[in-house]
Amino acid sequence: MRGLHWEAPPQRESKIVRCTRGAIFDVIVDLRPTSPSYLSNIGLSLTADDHRAVFIPPGMAHGFLTLIERTEVLYQMDSFYAPEAERGARWDDPAFGIEWPAAPAVISVRDRGFPDFAGDFPNEVPCTR
Repeated sequence: MRGLHWEAPPQRESKIVRCTRGAIFDVIVDLRPTSPSYLSNIGLSLTADDHRAVFIPPGMAHGFLTLIERTEVLYQMDSFYAPEAERGARWDDPAFGIEWPAAPAVISVRDRGFPDFAGDFPNEVPCTR
């Protein structure tokens, strides 16, 4: 499991994600407070065989669950890494109500330890490594 990550304003990052080996369940959560779909999520399967990719615009949290061992995921981002803007939320945060296909077997200590999403970008807890 890779937990839900995003970059806080004013940093803006969009990305393209593709599964190059194996399969993932990919999730995107809308974190734009003025959006009609604020806090809504969408989940979709990406596999190496289907050759699909997903575009994730700025203001969205993103995470995924691998569905097959030895899965590989390719990211392409449109901006340079900005560690001070990194943020994150737990995969099972009740604010999002994500329906994952399975519970994660492996998840990092960092991704397990995020607090509940507060929705208040200036007071968010940075995503420390």
